[in-house]
Amino acid sequence: MLEEMASFFESRLAGYDGHMKAEIDGNGEFYPFTASLLPAFPGCRVLDLGCGTGLELEAYFRRCPGAAVTGIDLSRGMLEALREKFPDKKLELIRGSYFDVDLGAGYDAAVSVESLHHFPADRKRALYRRLRAALKPEGYFILTDYFAESPELEAEYFEELRQLRRAQGLPEGLYHYDTPLTAAHEASILREAGFSQVTELARWDATATLRADV
Repeated sequence: MLEEMASFFESRLAGYDGHMKAEIDGNGEFYPFTASLLPAFPGCRVLDLGCGTGLELEAYFRRCPGAAVTGIDLSRGMLEALREKFPDKKLELIRGSYFDVDLGAGYDAAVSVESLHHFPADRKRALYRRLRAALKPEGYFILTDYFAESPELEAEYFEELRQLRRAQGLPEGLYHYDTPLTAAHEASILREAGFSQVTELARWDATATLRADV
């Protein structure tokens, strides 16, 4: 059965960090690598989409303890765990969907790790337009996520989700089911949203890191 997105993560909070660190290929490298790409100068501001418990922030705050981070996530429990993990850091935490909430403005960079592979291209395109507007003129977005191996596999994921929703009689909403795009498709959407340049920086099996510059 498909589960509503926030409920899925709330019910798995206790073992979430352990699962992500132990069972995702490349996790020992892509979290610190992602953190290494974020700005580390005094007063820098970072927006984290789908921040969860802040797995990449563990490495980032070691590198830049004075950074101000705004984190957005659907799960109250995840945000509470993040706050408990970093009680002395500059955190603004927003519970809600990054498709709907005000993203704010004036960020030096934005980041998202293993979150956006649940959503279709049209929703991402609209989000990325808003994200670009939230960044400073010299800002950039670091996306580390799970990508489909081919356009055919990408289409298969979305067809499976359509069939499951139809079989279960589920309305429109955010459900936990992996529907990754290919990295090339993701990059094209970022460019369509107004980012000037998109570069793949690293890859670990199906996970890759993209940098999109304003």
